[in-house]
Amino acid sequence: MSLRKQATSGFVWTFAQQFGNQASSFLVSLVLARLLLPEEFGLIGMIAIFVSVGNVLLNSGLTQSLIRSKKLNDDDYSTVFYFNLLASIVIYLIIYISGPYIANFYDQPILKDIVRLYCVTFIISAFSAVQSARLTKSMNFKTQTIIAVPATVVGGIVGISMAYMGFGVWSLVWSQIASSLLSSIQLWIYSKWVPARVFKVDKFRNHFNFGYKITISSLLNRVFDNAYLIIIGKFFSPAQVGFYTRAETMKQLPVTNISNALNKVTYPLFASIQDDDVRLKRVYKQLMQMVVYIITPVLIFLAVLAEPTFRFLFTSKWLPAVPYFQILCATGILYPIHAYNLNVLKVKGRSDLFLKLAFYKKAITLMGIVIGIQFGIYGLLYAQVILSFIAFYINAYYTDRFINYSAWEQIKDISPIITLSIFCGFLLFLVDFYLQAYDMIDFIRLAIGGLAGVFLYLSISFFLKFESLNKLRNILKF
Repeated sequence: MSLRKQATSGFVWTFAQQFGNQASSFLVSLVLARLLLPEEFGLIGMIAIFVSVGNVLLNSGLTQSLIRSKKLNDDDYSTVFYFNLLASIVIYLIIYISGPYIANFYDQPILKDIVRLYCVTFIISAFSAVQSARLTKSMNFKTQTIIAVPATVVGGIVGISMAYMGFGVWSLVWSQIASSLLSSIQLWIYSKWVPARVFKVDKFRNHFNFGYKITISSLLNRVFDNAYLIIIGKFFSPAQVGFYTRAETMKQLPVTNISNALNKVTYPLFASIQDDDVRLKRVYKQLMQMVVYIITPVLIFLAVLAEPTFRFLFTSKWLPAVPYFQILCATGILYPIHAYNLNVLKVKGRSDLFLKLAFYKKAITLMGIVIGIQFGIYGLLYAQVILSFIAFYINAYYTDRFINYSAWEQIKDISPIITLSIFCGFLLFLVDFYLQAYDMIDFIRLAIGGLAGVFLYLSISFFLKFESLNKLRNILKF
């Protein structure tokens, strides 16, 4: 299979996995949002940073090194497997001991038991991290789709059942544990790989030298990405943490479905052409334009229709999350571009520069948080938007050096798409304003508004002959 067909097939199956996962998770979330209180979601949001740290340790450094390395044998995989397993146990023990301190920090005693149980997923996931990396390296995303969707569905069934029986926040905890356990079991079955009883120090050193910098920088990213949850959880009520978490989850729904699907495919794809800078730039440009072409109008249209969307899906008790969501949508547009710029550094083997950029960005983020908190929760939200734009220029610096693709050139390539999306969003606002004036119910507003927005966007794109539309049509024909 040619590289193009392999990448297209990978995207189709990865998108199917992301869409299946997110669709299942979203449906589960809809039911749980109606059964549980914002405060209960807020409790889970308070421990998000610890969950993120564990996931980084499992899925960032050493497994990324496995994916990018050209020559591997069973010793490499087995060595990384045992290290991941040991690391997961150590980090779990640290979090277990820290449980009472976490609860005291937020002044929420129940968090001690929640964090101790929830983070068992670290050890469960560690058992299958290498199996997942092997499937990604071979671009076997079809199998990963077959694994992921049932795990999400079963976890959702567990969560909804427990919520109906009155278990409250514990339904969210056990839902995640059930999903992780089933996913890990399936990865062992489908990957057909079992670790050998070997741990090679030289193999570990090789992958560690590349991976630890990625891990540290990813840890910094996760810590500072969740810093907003920490600040909100410390200085505001659990309900506001719940509203923020709901807004962030809604924003991430299209972003995760599309950009993560492409990102999962592009990393091994970029790695396979890492020595051809001209080709790497061309592929990067096409992928960036395509993902922005899809994500930008979706986020803008959702922001315009946020009020009827939240009320229709989650009921009126979640309406305070609407302005949070509308502000956060601006950060979602740049999210995939950040990932692609950083992928260039990873495939070039420059994890040292990856880490260097992380330190610069986190120093700026810290200043943004300190300034933003002075203006309350909205100050923190607008700080995220400003910091996202600053991070774009920082991340693009080395992309310019390595493949001659500057921040200014990237802006020129995506600005027509963003301009068109904003214009169509304005037209959609007028349509929705008209429907609202006639007291249309939320479902009608969403149906007519959504169809109008998509029709306008695709029609104008076709008339203006957007290249990304043609690329997307070719993928859908595949």
